[in-house]
Amino acid sequence: MHSDPFIMLVKVICNLYLFIVLLRLVLQLTRADFYNPISQGIVKATSPIVIPLRKVIPAFGRLDTASLVLALLVQFVTVALVVVISGAVIAPGAYAIYTVAGTLYHLLDLYFWAMLISVILSWVAPGANHPGAMLVGQITAPLYRTCQRFIPTLGGLDLSPIFIFLAISFLKQVLAPYSI
Repeated sequence: MHSDPFIMLVKVICNLYLFIVLLRLVLQLTRADFYNPISQGIVKATSPIVIPLRKVIPAFGRLDTASLVLALLVQFVTVALVVVISGAVIAPGAYAIYTVAGTLYHLLDLYFWAMLISVILSWVAPGANHPGAMLVGQITAPLYRTCQRFIPTLGGLDLSPIFIFLAISFLKQVLAPYSI
């Protein structure tokens, strides 16, 4: 089912947009800098769909439910296109499982790459003022703070990224069979 190049092309295009939508969701949850040029680009890329959805779906606290619904819709469309193109037949309930699990999988993937970039930046450019570096720091800071509550630094050595990577990898392996 996954060897068809057309399926791969559909997945890449849909997953790129899903990545942008999930990034918008994460940026809002972490209260990242809205005036960052990268944030502005993400908002411009997703606003044509998110703004009409906001008129129908209200926000729930800090959670932008319109962005969450859009992410789920993009993943649902991805699943549906892959199923139709491959000629497979799945139960209607399986669409819901693949949609939710796939969205969570890609959210974990986003955090995996943000953590990796954060670790590399801490080695080569600590305290960098580049807009991308600042956004990565704002996205990963809540994960670091949460993990550092349980795992203190050892003589200036922060082990929290190791445990965060382990948790993300474990959860991704759990969700991998249900991700399209």
